[in-house]
Amino acid sequence: MIFDVLMKRRVFFLVVLAFLATRRDLSVHAQSRAQRGSIAPDTESPLLSKSTTEKQILAVLDDLDRNQRLRNLTVPVEDARLLRLLTESINAKHVVELGTANGYSGIWFALALQTTGGKLTTFEIDPQRVRQARENFKRASVDHLITQIEGDAHLEVAKLTGPIDLVFIDADKDGYLDYLNKLLPFVRPGGLVVAHNMRVPPPDPQYVKAITTNPALETVFLNMHSAGVAVTLKKR
Repeated sequence: MIFDVLMKRRVFFLVVLAFLATRRDLSVHAQSRAQRGSIAPDTESPLLSKSTTEKQILAVLDDLDRNQRLRNLTVPVEDARLLRLLTESINAKHVVELGTANGYSGIWFALALQTTGGKLTTFEIDPQRVRQARENFKRASVDHLITQIEGDAHLEVAKLTGPIDLVFIDADKDGYLDYLNKLLPFVRPGGLVVAHNMRVPPPDPQYVKAITTNPALETVFLNMHSAGVAVTLKKR
């Protein structure tokens, strides 16, 4: 019996040594990466302005982020920057947004659209938010790029015509599938459907199924440590 106890202690000791050795190897690897100038995956690059116009718009966005975020539940900065990146990278000419809120994400879209020569059509059912967004668009001097539509987007989107380069869905969560079904036919091949809140609050399972089982679509999920974003490509 004493022999068995000694053997168990020996095995435990060897396991601990192996674990410590593994930790040491990981630490050395991390230090090596740091010495090579590697940037940690969760490091966010600073906002840099290329022009006076961009600097002014970023200043308005910073103010909205500081003073209007909580009561409007606007998208996180990292998600908003992603919207701008996607819009400009596909050279979007027509972006459709479902859920204007206070206009925060719309201004990020406008940052890209002033470069691509495109326009934003944004839908909002809340009259107070429509007014607030209109004021914020004017503050950022991007109102000439944006068409605001007040009303139930489930009904109003029927008036849209294609082609649409990018659709951003950030409205009533149980309505995502309806928005997808109504707007996907107007999205050009190579266009994108971007959906917010793919983690928090939990998304509609039917929407997730629709964008992940359709062979005509390709979907990736990003920033899932936060609210979560689904980026869906309509294949060419």
